[in-house]
Amino acid sequence: MKQVFFILIFQCIFSVTNAQNANNMYQILTEKETDSVFTDKIKAELGIDYTIFRAYYYKDLSGEHYLLLTEREYKRQNAEPLNDTIKAFNLKKQEGKLIIDWILRDFIMAKNKADTPEYSIWFWTKYFDLQDFDGDGLIDPVIVYGTSGNNDTEDGRIKIIVYYKGLKHAIRHQNGPLDFERNTQVDAKFYDLPKQIQVYVKGLMDKMTENNNAIFPYGYKEKMDAKKTYFDENK
Repeated sequence: MKQVFFILIFQCIFSVTNAQNANNMYQILTEKETDSVFTDKIKAELGIDYTIFRAYYYKDLSGEHYLLLTEREYKRQNAEPLNDTIKAFNLKKQEGKLIIDWILRDFIMAKNKADTPEYSIWFWTKYFDLQDFDGDGLIDPVIVYGTSGNNDTEDGRIKIIVYYKGLKHAIRHQNGPLDFERNTQVDAKFYDLPKQIQVYVKGLMDKMTENNNAIFPYGYKEKMDAKKTYFDENK
């Protein structure tokens, strides 16, 4: 009787664990797990030369993947790191090896090219997601990052990047405390994405606004519904 009881407990625990895993589209690797997978040798082979800020593992119909977010710190200010460059690596397991699917790279703008100087750039992981939005069995990464200027993120830039079937779709936003300083650019092909993704991204923009991380031009959702590729407070 005891044996049957323990078997039933084990089956219940196993079922709950499987249910939890089924609901998680990805997992965040611990520092120890990251170091064990991405040894110095592997990083050198893949060209990963910045600090791995976060590593994700996910699996979909196309196979097993790792998505690495890396940042290059150039100095510290008040004990906080300032980064001049970021890179994201999407890697796929193939015949026991890791190969690069795509790389995303960006950097702070030079002073002579920016309206206001930029001091740091980093991934905004609270807005990051890995989901199969349209149910085709493939994960669609959504990556958000931003920069800081004289007034921190208030006059920095924000980018929302969606990878769909390996192709990049971007929304680029210039923040600003004054109306005339703000503008948003949307890739025309963003509007070709499945409706579920477009709705999700608009919800993400709402969250950024609620969290005081972004001020998008007035009526931005209506302008996006009209498939505008550029809008500011005047148009």
